[in-house]
Amino acid sequence: MHDELSEEPGHAQHKAAAVAHRTPPAPSSSRMCAAYLAGIDQLLDAHRREAALREALDLPSIAVALADPRLGSSREQVKRWCQEWIRPPGAERDAHALDYEHLARSIAERVAQGIEQDGVPMRALRRLQLQRHARTAPRGFRARHAADLSPRESEAFDICTALTEAARRWYARNACHDPTVQANLARLAVLR
Repeated sequence: MHDELSEEPGHAQHKAAAVAHRTPPAPSSSRMCAAYLAGIDQLLDAHRREAALREALDLPSIAVALADPRLGSSREQVKRWCQEWIRPPGAERDAHALDYEHLARSIAERVAQGIEQDGVPMRALRRLQLQRHARTAPRGFRARHAADLSPRESEAFDICTALTEAARRWYARNACHDPTVQANLARLAVLR
């Protein structure tokens, strides 16, 4: 009772503001990112694996660039992103028998070859930006791995699957709370 009477009116508001400041904001979603990932799934479903692979191989550069205030990306940063996000925590192989360790190394090497040192991946960011007007596929849409794929098609499918899953994991666990990523997505949304 003593505390209720002695507390100044502004003190309670100050405590509420301090609690609100410590509470993380609700995760945001990005229609651009969701549409880009759904587009890769749709390409796979339409058996356009080479096109899907081109889009998917840009995901590590896009993620690294979005996390950088200058929208820059380097080979080393992309390799670190692949090592951190392609392999789900605690997974040796998934239900589809993906060898994440091998895929992470293979993808990092392939992606790093096409990156200019400390450059801005303009082409990849532009394609992401164009997705802001694309319709997102209905929830539950998922490309399926066909058993009769050639080894090359099977590898492309596995790489695309690993990269889209990694990008979704990265966005949900990290990017949706990262103010730099959110600011860069907003910048891309308004740039023409």
